[in-house]
This record gives sequence, structure tokens and C-alpha cells, in this order.
Amino acid sequence: MTLLIFGNILWIIAHTFKRLLPNFRNSLGNAGKGVVAFLIIISLVLMILGYRSAEYIGVWTPPQFFLHINNLMMVAAVFVFAIGHTKGRLRGRLRHPMLTSVKIWALAHLLVNGDLASIILFGSMLAWAAMAVVLINKSETWERPEPGEAKKDVVLVVIVLSVYVLVSGIHWALGVWPFPGAA
Repeated sequence: MTLLIFGNILWIIAHTFKRLLPNFRNSLGNAGKGVVAFLIIISLVLMILGYRSAEYIGVWTPPQFFLHINNLMMVAAVFVFAIGHTKGRLRGRLRHPMLTSVKIWALAHLLVNGDLASIILFGSMLAWAAMAVVLINKSETWERPEPGEAKKDVVLVVIVLSVYVLVSGIHWALGVWPFPGAA
């Protein structure tokens, strides 16, 4: 559990460094980007290893139907994340699509995982994403981009569904069946 907690702390520090200490971050120049990227990779490794090796400590037992809600939320999370990269009509609908998708992802996983390690991992990611939105909104103004072509949104939907199937397959390969019923 220590690796998980340390990984979460490192993730938050690496991601908020630019907002909390902007002058110091700017003084590092391009080298600072490499340091932050390295810290983020290390934090991900620590979170994954920490989560996978954490002892199961049950806190609550989620109802089975939450799995359906989780799956719908995960499709939404992938869709919202993809909106940030689209050139279609949906472009610019959300100011923080990636952070919004992290919040949806974290909440969806909190619904179906009642163990302490999951609450620490997904709860801290939810708190970080909410905090990041506030920090970004305080430090930057936003100009909504112009919407693009509607046909790009059709491509977006196909990509989102394909990524959702891929992510579900990865969960299955890792031993976690993401759908109701037997694997």
C-alpha cells in the first residue's frame, strides 16, 4: 500500500508543480518537461505496482447492478476524453475533457471497488482531477475553439467504441472481467 500512496503523491506533485510553482517551473525550461514526464512515469509504475500488490481490505460491498452503471460511465469517460482530441462539432464543448474523463473514470471505479486500495487510488485521482480543474481555471483564460465538421464526430464514436472494447479486453487479460455474469 505504501507504493500506491507514494505513487499517488508523486502523481499529484508532478501534475500540480507547474500551477503551484510557475516561476520555478519556468526557470527549468525544457529540461523541466523531461523531469515532470519522468516523475509521472515513475508515479504510474508505483501506483500500478502498489495497487496490484496491495492486500485486500474490504470497506464495503458494492451492489452487482453498479457494474452496469460503471460500464456506461466508462463509455462516457472514453468519449469525453476523446472529445479533447476531436476536430468535429463536439470540439470545444468542454474546457477540461481529459480531467473530466478522469473524474468519470475514478467515480465509475469507486462504484464497483469497495476495497481500501481502490478507494485510495480512485479517490485520490478524483480529488486530483477536481483540484487540477480549479488550479487551471484560476491560472488561465480559455477561448472556446470553433466546432469542426460533423463527420469527424462519426469517426469519434467509432474510435470511442473501439477503444472501449480494447480497454475491456485489457481488463479481461489482467484477470478482471468488466461485465456482469461469468467470464
